[in-house]
Amino acid sequence: MDRIEQQIELVREEIEKAKKRAGRSDCVELIAVTKTYGIDFIEKAVEAHCTQLGENRVQEMMEKIDHFPQCDWHLIGHLQKNKAKYVVGRAKLIHSVDSFELLCEIDRIARKKNVVQDVLLEVNISGEITKYGLTTEEIKDIIIKIRELASVRVKGFMTMAPKCDNPEEVRWVFKKAKELFDFYKKDNPQFDTLSMGMSSDFAVAVEEGATMVRVGSLIFGQRL
Repeated sequence: MDRIEQQIELVREEIEKAKKRAGRSDCVELIAVTKTYGIDFIEKAVEAHCTQLGENRVQEMMEKIDHFPQCDWHLIGHLQKNKAKYVVGRAKLIHSVDSFELLCEIDRIARKKNVVQDVLLEVNISGEITKYGLTTEEIKDIIIKIRELASVRVKGFMTMAPKCDNPEEVRWVFKKAKELFDFYKKDNPQFDTLSMGMSSDFAVAVEEGATMVRVGSLIFGQRL
């Protein structure tokens, strides 16, 4: 078995163990993050039936997307408004919507392309100034306004925890994100996605309710 295939199997096993610890029987989707990794790496992941792929940068995603038409691509990195036109209608899901202005721009482009674009609102739970994302107060304002936008569908939230050696130290971030998700899901039945957890902390994120995890280096190896 190829090393990448082995790692994907390991991650899937850890997801299932975390679900069991949390008493969950629902699906948790694995997004293989291909940032900085070439086509040969991605081919190995696809051969292991990992066809949900994530990219941080628009240009890198667009360079890779046509090589793997059988895959669903997720934009997980920061999206500038002037680059939204390249992604709308090509990405299955945009995880990183961090302003109402960007949401409106995505809606405008989607309407022009005659598509409905699925997105997540990125929420900055930890309050780190180095991270993108909306505050809980900004989320409240946007949720009221999303009904005005017919060509964009907000499916839930994405968040990132601070980097640390012990994932238990950031469990509170995932717990608070799940509470926020559950609160807004009551009035937004289309909410079905909570994207949180990466290579170092995805098991804790699953225990706290993630429906989607974004794993790169644990699958493909560390870049020097």
